[in-house]
Amino acid sequence: MNVPPDLYSEITQFISSEADILDHKEYVDWLNLWTDSGLYIVPVDHTNTDYRNSLNVAYDDAEMRQLRIDRLTSGEAVSTHKAQNTVRTLSRIRVLDDIDGLIRVRAAYCLYESKKGIMREFPADVHYKLVRDSEGNLKMEEKVVNILKSDEYLSTIAYLF
Repeated sequence: MNVPPDLYSEITQFISSEADILDHKEYVDWLNLWTDSGLYIVPVDHTNTDYRNSLNVAYDDAEMRQLRIDRLTSGEAVSTHKAQNTVRTLSRIRVLDDIDGLIRVRAAYCLYESKKGIMREFPADVHYKLVRDSEGNLKMEEKVVNILKSDEYLSTIAYLF
């Protein structure tokens, strides 16, 4: 797809900002990046696209995203004690199509976590469905994070991908 440079730049800035927001634990700002009907999905099986009826690490609508943020910020969950330092990187950002205002984007993504002197990394292939709100701002309608090792044991994850 031939993508206008200004659209590509806007999309790149949007998803880069999302990564920065998450690294700095600005969760209210992250919630504001979503449509009301948006879905945050971290599937276990990357070949299955029937997320609603499949096992997922996360399958969050607006209510579940809010509950997840409440848990991350309350300090009550064991996994949130001594919150991890994270750095997210993005590359290979590709706009797949823009059909009737639904923009599909795919990117390479890696979350690096440092906790208790141990560094872990979670490379992933991320798929976004972006739309514009009534003011013309990009919003996430769907974010699917295909973590390369999602079928392995993921212990005490206290962050969003």
